[in-house]
Amino acid sequence: MAQSGNYGERLQELAVRVIAMTNALPKTAAGRHVGLQLLRSGTSPGANYCEARCAESRADFAHKMQIVVKELRETLYWIELCRNAHLLKPARLDGIASEVNELISIGVKSVVTAKSNKGAAR
Repeated sequence: MAQSGNYGERLQELAVRVIAMTNALPKTAAGRHVGLQLLRSGTSPGANYCEARCAESRADFAHKMQIVVKELRETLYWIELCRNAHLLKPARLDGIASEVNELISIGVKSVVTAKSNKGAAR
């Protein structure tokens, strides 16, 4: 399900959804462990994107955006683990997994663009 708004807003919406998702995980050792990992990885892309927007150079921007993408990929891993370990119902995970995949694609394109414009002035 595509979200409206710009990339930063979508990352913040993702963080809110991740928070709600982690609160719905079972209160077991596995649920707590996965929840903490998911909470960390799912809330950090927005903060890292804020840093990328204030980058000192195109190379710095590309590097910070690579961190955004890395954290999004980790978030997707934890979402899929929730699915495969039956920690949450698949219906709860489909939309968020799709959104994370879209955000990864956008982030990767931003990195590629920043790297291809190395010689351009910022």
